[in-house]
Amino acid sequence: MKRNRTLAAASLVAALALTTAACGGTKGGTSDTATKGASAGGFNAAVDKVLNPSDKKGGTLNLWTSTDVDSLDPGRAYYASVWNYERFYARTLLAFDGKAGKDSLKLVPDLAANQPAVASDGKTYTFHLKQGLKFEDGSPITSKDIKYGIERIFAQDVVSGGPTYLIQSLDQGQNYPGPYKDTDPNKLGLKTVETPDDGTIIFHLAKPDSSFPYLLAMGSASPVPQKLDTGAKYGDKPVSSGPYKFSKVEPGKGYELVRNPNWDPTSDPFRKALPDVVKLTVTTNADDMDARLLDGSADIDWGQTGLSQAAQVKVLQDPKLKANTDDPYNGFIRFIALNQKVAPFDNIHCRKAVLYAADTTALQTARGGSVAGSTFGNMLPPNILGSDDYDPFGLTKGKPDLEKAKAELKDCGKEGGFTTTIAVRGNKAKEVNTAVALQTALKAINVTVNVDQYDGKLLASVAGAPDVVHQKGYGLIVAGWGADYPNGAGYMQPLMDSRFITKNGNSNYPETSDPAVDKLFDQAAAEVDPAKAADIYKQINHKVVDTAVWLPVVADKALNYRNPRLTNVYITDAFGEVDFQALGVSDGK
Repeated sequence: MKRNRTLAAASLVAALALTTAACGGTKGGTSDTATKGASAGGFNAAVDKVLNPSDKKGGTLNLWTSTDVDSLDPGRAYYASVWNYERFYARTLLAFDGKAGKDSLKLVPDLAANQPAVASDGKTYTFHLKQGLKFEDGSPITSKDIKYGIERIFAQDVVSGGPTYLIQSLDQGQNYPGPYKDTDPNKLGLKTVETPDDGTIIFHLAKPDSSFPYLLAMGSASPVPQKLDTGAKYGDKPVSSGPYKFSKVEPGKGYELVRNPNWDPTSDPFRKALPDVVKLTVTTNADDMDARLLDGSADIDWGQTGLSQAAQVKVLQDPKLKANTDDPYNGFIRFIALNQKVAPFDNIHCRKAVLYAADTTALQTARGGSVAGSTFGNMLPPNILGSDDYDPFGLTKGKPDLEKAKAELKDCGKEGGFTTTIAVRGNKAKEVNTAVALQTALKAINVTVNVDQYDGKLLASVAGAPDVVHQKGYGLIVAGWGADYPNGAGYMQPLMDSRFITKNGNSNYPETSDPAVDKLFDQAAAEVDPAKAADIYKQINHKVVDTAVWLPVVADKALNYRNPRLTNVYITDAFGEVDFQALGVSDGK
C-alpha cells in the first residue's frame, strides 16, 4: 500500500496522551467536555459532523505541508492527500459524497448524470454524462475524454506511479499499450470501454465486481483532453474539470489554485468551492509548519499526518489549543503478522499463545500512545463498512492473559516455550519499538523473540517475499496497511486472499490460503448491495481473525490542528482526513 501516511506521534507523549485522548470505543475517541465551549467547537468536534457550517465565499485557504505532492497528474498520484486535493480540480464519473464520517463513503454521481445502469450479470456498467460539462479552457467534457484519461494509465512507461486497478479490470488480455502507442487513429483503442456518443460511456468487465465503482472515483478515471495531454509532464499543469484551476505550480515550493470560470456549480451539488484562492505551501521544516498552524498563519496540515512531538505536548496540555484539534481514525491498522508457514506458527495454538501473551497497552505505547491509535481486536478498520468490535482474543482489554497463553503453549506441544524471529523495518522507529514491546511481553511465557531489522526500502523483497520469509524463519512480521478504496475488498483482499500471494511484494504476510475465504471475496464482489457486501466482508474478517494470524497493534489515529477561522470542517471517512474541498474561511481573508 503506497499511500503516504506516517504518523508523527512519539512515545514521549504516550503517558500524556493516555490521559488526554480517548481510547477505543467511539470513532476517533470521545469529545472533551472541558473544551466544548471553545470557539473552535472542541476536541474531535469535526469527527462525524460538520464544524462551523457556512456558505460564505471568499478569502484564501492556506494549506501547508512538510511533504511535497508525489504528482498532480491524477493518473500518477498515490498519496492520500493528493487524492483528497484532486477534488478541487479533477472530477470523476462518481465521487465520495461531501459529508462527514461514514456518510462520505457513499458514491454519488459527479460527471455522471445518475448512478450507472448495471447489467443483470453484473459485468456491464453504462453511464450517461451531465450536460454542459466543460474543462477550464471552455471545451466540452465528453465520454471520450474520460476513456482517454483511463487509457493513459495503461502506458506505465509514461504515466507510472499511480493505482493500476483499472488496468487489471479492463485489459482482459488485450495487452493495451496506452494511447501513446495506440494504433487506433483516434487513440481510443481500449476495447472494453465503449463511447457510442459523447454523453455515454460503457464499461465491460470480465466478471462481476461490486468494487468497480470505487475505481471510477479515483483520479485515474478523471477526464483528460487529448489535445492538451503532455504525457509524463501532464502533472506540471493538469487541465481542470473542477471548480479550481492551477495558477502556479512550483514543485518543492508551492501550488496555487484559483477559480475555474468554466465550472458550473449547478452540475456539482457537493463541492462547496468557497475560497477564492487555495494555496499549498511546501516546507522542509515540520516544526516550523506546526508553529504556523498554532499561530494561525497556516490553516491546516495538508498531509494530515499529525502534529510533531513538541507540538503535541504543547497542544494536549492547553485546553484552548486542544479544542482546535481532531484525532480521528485514518483507515490504517498497524499489525504484527504471524506466518503460518514458519514453525511453530504452523500450529494454531502457538499462534494463539502469542496473541494472549501480547501486552497491547505496551504495543500501543510503542506507537505513541492512545493519541496515535486505539487498541483493536480485528482486521477491518473503523472507517470501513462491515467493521465492528469483534475481539476474540481480548486484545482491547489492554493486558495479557498469561494463563490462557500458557494453556495454548501446552496444546501446541511447546510448554517450555520456543524461539522465533520478528522482521521489522529498521528505519521505522515505531515499528522497532513495537517489535521490542512484543519481545518483552513474550518472555513471560518463555518465548524468545529475535529482532531482525532490515532496510525498509526492501520491504517487497524481504518481508514481502515468502521464500525469503521461510528461509530466514520470520515467524512474525511488523507492518501496516491502509485501503486504496474504502470497502472490505480494498482493505482485506491483498492481506487475506490466496490469489494475491506473490513471490515479491506480497502483502498476505500470514500466507492465508483458504478456498472458503477466496469464495467469500468472490461472493462480495458479485453483491451489488453495499450493505450485503459489507456483511460478507464482516464474515471474512471474523473467519480470518479466528485463525490467529494477525495481531492488531492499533487502529491508527492522527492528531491534527485546524485554524479556528475554518468553516465546514469535517473528517471524511473516504480519505481519513479533513475534506479539503468543503473548507472555507470565516474572515474572508
